[in-house]
Amino acid sequence: MKNNPLLEHSLNFASKIIKLQKFLLKEKKETIISKQITRSATSIGANINEANYASSKPDFVSKLHISLKECAETEYWLHLLEKTEYIDEKYFNELLNECLSIKKMLISSLNTVKSKI
Repeated sequence: MKNNPLLEHSLNFASKIIKLQKFLLKEKKETIISKQITRSATSIGANINEANYASSKPDFVSKLHISLKECAETEYWLHLLEKTEYIDEKYFNELLNECLSIKKMLISSLNTVKSKI
């Protein structure tokens, strides 16, 4: 994996979400939301990685857009977990801040690429 801060950040975030899923399954016996958030959060980095091998700039933009949509979905699941008290406010804020940081990076990358097309 070449040095890509966005990809590294998304990989670290996905690993935290996988740990969250383990906690939700073991401690809270929650299966539905934990599966959804794991799918969306791990998809962020998977699509960023796929964008690195895009066949064209429009393909690259498309993959980053998918990552952005998955990031927005992950944000929704985090809010739901906090509202339903499956996670506490401190943990929610930590994960949400990471998610929003990735979202900002994706938007910045998309704006940069689009300006060059």
